[in-house]
Amino acid sequence: MANQMAHIYLYTRFERFGHWLQMLLILILLVTGLEVHGSFALMGYERAVSVHNFCGVAWLVLFAFLTFWVFTTGEWRQYAPTTKKMLDVIKYYGYGIFKGEPHPVPKRKHAKHNPLQRLTYLILAAALLPVQMITGLLYWGYNSWETLGLSSLSLTAVALVHLAGAFAVFSFIIVHVYMTTTGHTIFAHTRAMVTGYEYVEEGLEIEAWEKKGT
Repeated sequence: MANQMAHIYLYTRFERFGHWLQMLLILILLVTGLEVHGSFALMGYERAVSVHNFCGVAWLVLFAFLTFWVFTTGEWRQYAPTTKKMLDVIKYYGYGIFKGEPHPVPKRKHAKHNPLQRLTYLILAAALLPVQMITGLLYWGYNSWETLGLSSLSLTAVALVHLAGAFAVFSFIIVHVYMTTTGHTIFAHTRAMVTGYEYVEEGLEIEAWEKKGT
């Protein structure tokens, strides 16, 4: 018999605010960045550059606040990587979900993310996003490279890394949007990120490895 579902407060107001604002900024950065790159014309090159720069700085500030919040609230534990049940989660998303099998690591109040999510979010927050921000700042401050002793850098290389990072972020968004449809209803996860409340299975204990991420 399947466990009963409990309606619990899973995502805090700041967590939801940060999530949606970050998503909005990233989407604007992707659109304006592609226009600056010459992929299409929407608002004009100069305005696209101005909007892109403004949103880039806003994203950097938001990212700093989110990082501070994660570490000061202890939420960083929910992102600690682990290989426990990783293969089970991959099998679940590969074919188990289509057979109606239960999730091997269902979310709970103090264990919101499964092993695959933890690893993905860690790579995103500790590697991909910082690279985007650093290359973006370098691109932005190109005229100051000589003064800063960075004249040996290649603008083309910096631009290519920044562009590759943008496509990687865009790929993540596509997968992320798809994953939001895999809840008990197609809009369950999305609704949870709006209201903060989500249905989770009752009576599930959090294992030690989920608390420590080991």
